[in-house]
Amino acid sequence: MKRIYLWALLLGLAPLSYAQIPTGDILPVESATRAWPVARHLEAPESLRPCCAFGYDLHVRAIGVPVPVYQIGNVLSVETLGSHLYNDSALAAVKNIVGISEEKSGLIYTRRGGFIDIAHVRDTADNTFYLFTRIYPRLGSDWRLFYSEELGLRRIQLKRFTPPSSPAERYTLAAWLAGHLAFQLAQWHEIAQWYGFQSVKGFSEEVSAFSPEDLYSNLLGARLAINVILQGNAGTTEKYNAAMEKALRSTLTQLGAVSEAETERQFHEVDGVWWNSHRRVPDKFLVLNRNYILSDTRYPTPVPFEKTPPYQLIMPEKVAGHSLAHLGQLQIYPGNDMRGLKAPAHFYTPAQFPALAEKAKYADQIQLQQLHK
Repeated sequence: MKRIYLWALLLGLAPLSYAQIPTGDILPVESATRAWPVARHLEAPESLRPCCAFGYDLHVRAIGVPVPVYQIGNVLSVETLGSHLYNDSALAAVKNIVGISEEKSGLIYTRRGGFIDIAHVRDTADNTFYLFTRIYPRLGSDWRLFYSEELGLRRIQLKRFTPPSSPAERYTLAAWLAGHLAFQLAQWHEIAQWYGFQSVKGFSEEVSAFSPEDLYSNLLGARLAINVILQGNAGTTEKYNAAMEKALRSTLTQLGAVSEAETERQFHEVDGVWWNSHRRVPDKFLVLNRNYILSDTRYPTPVPFEKTPPYQLIMPEKVAGHSLAHLGQLQIYPGNDMRGLKAPAHFYTPAQFPALAEKAKYADQIQLQQLHK
């Protein structure tokens, strides 16, 4: 059965169809009841949390050689999540690596959401919160915000328009636009990793590019942060952290989060199908199954042998009568070192991201087929 499933992956076939399954109301699409207070002078998230390569009980390729972009001890449960701490410094990432942070990141298996990477959830949630505090005061204006380079220079571009007259609708629209743009940052991160981006020079991140749990986890983070903001918890980082911690625990429980031992058992079930336990971090094909779909309305990557209906995460196209895609976008300008990615004539936009992902998918399929001859 695993062999059949693997070849379905190689051919790009989906073994299950979830089109007719209801989404439920775990994360309802909400609106603000009023314009709540908004934090000021928030520092941008400076670095991503340590990424969890897919699998458990992982080993590095060379004993004694640190791999700083990966967290190896990586299985969690709802009970061991720790606090949520807005990630506004590189020191936070270091604390997470060495295990002294009150916040924990790792992988949790859920019956309805598949494998969830908590670092990806937290990172996109924090980007949503940060972008909201910058977008809300400028909503409706022609404005740009620069992030650091990931192969290319990342720029958030807002477009001029007439925003809603209702303060509550303005607040609501700004929150959803922030989550929409934060997810675009997450989409680009997957592309950048595949094409050669390195957070730490000399350490490849290809093993994590398009990992099957990544973008569902990122979208979950955006949706959690949006609802936390709309419920009035964006006034201070302390309120945001407390609300995120509560929302994350509650949502994971509703998605059917299991114990650490059960998560490890699920990893064992997909060993040889989704990952190869005989390979070491950061070998690219430690991960055998990848999800190249960039849609911002998505189901988790179908987990073989799981019978519980999956939960669909939704990012609405329109909010308060406005198309989010028409209000702002992520733009990727040529960087100093674009490695395996051709520099754009002007800049890449999200409309071009799927073609870059498809190119990656095709190249990986060929390599996997060669490995299994």
